[in-house]
Amino acid sequence: MRKINIFWNWFQDNNQAIKNLKNETPINKKQICYWLDKQLGYYSKDLDFMIVFPKKQNQKTELIITANGNPDYFNQVEELINNAPVLKHWKFTAFIQPTSNIDQIINGLDEPYVFQEITIKTSEIKFLPLNYDDNIKKLDIIIYLKNYTINCNTKTWQQIIYIILQDVLGEKSLYQNINFVQLAQLSNSTEELIELYELQFYIDTINKSDVS
Repeated sequence: MRKINIFWNWFQDNNQAIKNLKNETPINKKQICYWLDKQLGYYSKDLDFMIVFPKKQNQKTELIITANGNPDYFNQVEELINNAPVLKHWKFTAFIQPTSNIDQIINGLDEPYVFQEITIKTSEIKFLPLNYDDNIKKLDIIIYLKNYTINCNTKTWQQIIYIILQDVLGEKSLYQNINFVQLAQLSNSTEELIELYELQFYIDTINKSDVS
């Protein structure tokens, strides 16, 4: 608890500078981020942070604490956020949350992910379930990509698909529900495939039927 208090006391003392980060000079930005990372590291070196700046002036700046999908540190994330102070201009969030832009994805208006030589949109991705493991309560899936070929850099594809899945499901749900992901080329026949944005709904349906 002492380490948690030390972090939040430091954050409260410096929250205005952090809140104004995007308006700082590059040197000051680097210094502020360095000290924020340093202070978080005193609590746990295995956690990271994200700052989401508001689009409107009356909205709060959001500090997200993430374990990068590692369940060994989920409790540390939750404990830190559960003890966060109440600050007028701040929102504190445990874990990367699912995207709120589902309507844009459904309509194909979502922004593309650009990663090295790959450009892809969530609205272009489909999936099929492979297997549901009753013992660990997790799902194996096949992800279908229109530009994926066996000659492509598989590691690069896996990295970007993990990022997209995390945005669709959220950091915690991705770990809790997905076990194995296989990549495949999207063929012309897509009638049986499921849109990726429906993955959480599919998972919820399985979990409900499993409980009943």
